[in-house]
Amino acid sequence: MSQTTLPPLGTSSSSTAVPFVRSLLPSVSDTTFHSLGHVVIAGLLLFDALAATGSLAAGIWIASTFWQVEPSFTPYVPFLPTLLIVRLLTLRHYGLYRLRGAFRYSDDLLGAFKGVSLGCIYGFVTLLFFHRGILDQPLFLSRVVFVCDWALMLFLVVASRVMLRQAQSWVRNEGHDLIPAFVVGAGEEARVCIAEINESPRLGYKVLGVLATDDRVSDLPDMIEDVPVIGTFDDLPELARALGIKEVLITDAHLHPRRIFNAMMNAGRKHHLNFRVVPSLFNCLPEKTQIEQLGSLPMIQLFRDPLSGINRFLKRGLDVIGAAVGLIVLSPVLALIAIAIRRESPGPIFYRQERVGMDGRTFQMLKFRSMYADATDEIHRRLMVETIKYPSRANRGTRGKPLYGKVFNDPRLTKVGKWIRRYSLDELPNLWNVLKGEMSLVGPRPPIPYEVAEYQDWHRTRFSVKGGVTGLWQVSGRNRLTFEQMVRLDVYYIENWSLWLDIKILLRTIPVVLRGDNTY
Repeated sequence: MSQTTLPPLGTSSSSTAVPFVRSLLPSVSDTTFHSLGHVVIAGLLLFDALAATGSLAAGIWIASTFWQVEPSFTPYVPFLPTLLIVRLLTLRHYGLYRLRGAFRYSDDLLGAFKGVSLGCIYGFVTLLFFHRGILDQPLFLSRVVFVCDWALMLFLVVASRVMLRQAQSWVRNEGHDLIPAFVVGAGEEARVCIAEINESPRLGYKVLGVLATDDRVSDLPDMIEDVPVIGTFDDLPELARALGIKEVLITDAHLHPRRIFNAMMNAGRKHHLNFRVVPSLFNCLPEKTQIEQLGSLPMIQLFRDPLSGINRFLKRGLDVIGAAVGLIVLSPVLALIAIAIRRESPGPIFYRQERVGMDGRTFQMLKFRSMYADATDEIHRRLMVETIKYPSRANRGTRGKPLYGKVFNDPRLTKVGKWIRRYSLDELPNLWNVLKGEMSLVGPRPPIPYEVAEYQDWHRTRFSVKGGVTGLWQVSGRNRLTFEQMVRLDVYYIENWSLWLDIKILLRTIPVVLRGDNTY
């Protein structure tokens, strides 16, 4: 049998590798099963809705038949939609509608128990609130009805998930419903990882290629465990977009975290990649990780959100409510600023600038234009290099009134621009980024990509959370602080986050903005 000849990885670019991989590997766009997944989820939602209705009706019938109580189903009917929504949202919260990736029956059983239990409790509390708190009507609620409803609902949910997972296992053994992935590294860890995935299709992954971690690949075989070596780690962003990769499994313990971060940032904001590594990299990883298991292999998922559970919902709720209220209340101010900008100088009212957000993913931050339309960023580029790398000569103010990271008497600013910058009004459109989920009301200020290029490794801790409209730096000295002091404040905020800390920062921001403190 003739051996397939791969393009030389040390000399070719990913533009050569992509056509080759497409010819060698089966198509990764399984549109039929992707669409079928939506149908399955819709079916699960319908089944759970019927199960919730049927279990409640059956509980009432059992209570009236065997315990000689006579509750009626009629009072529940007007509030049945609310009851169903609460229960379905609770089941969704515990992952009962997740179809992609690895699964364990024990996790599904535990999720079903928690979801059904809390769904029943929340549902009946909601019913009592509506009846007695709003309609002032008595609602008969028997403990027997509650227990029977809970038990029947739990049985139906567990039975449906067991059958679903059995069907998924069969489908995956046939080569469908698999997440396309790359393995980074070509050592023994890579072989073990690929072998485990190939031997256990029910894990839900398909390795489409191996990426070498450096250009010295002359001694590497063309295939590792029947998976082709298709390029280097530097080719990852282009190859991932071309082949629709969703997961990157890193097995090389010598891969520097900076290269991982840059790969995540270069992959682009429109193509989300999940990165996982073997535990040997644990000593050089950021704190935001989560230990998981892929078959018999322990894995660590990178860059997990440190705000988990209820805290994440609380912070996001504060963001949405605060941004929405802010945009509505400040709409007259926004309109006046827009008119002033339009009348003073030609050019757009808003300025969209690429910024680096959480986990290094870039987004377009929206601001009011404060500069002339033909202004360049060369002055600011040079300033930020000095601010980050040479702080001793970065002060643009005086010893008693230092100024870091800002151009003093910036000639690029318009008259309106100077005024709105003094009171931070140019940043009000950031509230739209908050509504979109790209930013938070409170957090580290998102930097520009050319600033990130000068960062040291520990500076990147700032990307553990979403960037903020305001933050601890803005209310603690702002441009009078050096870059290192700013980063340390951001790290403190990340490690000591609380909802009350966010509220205090927001309250302290108001007088700072009104005074125009430390702005230029």
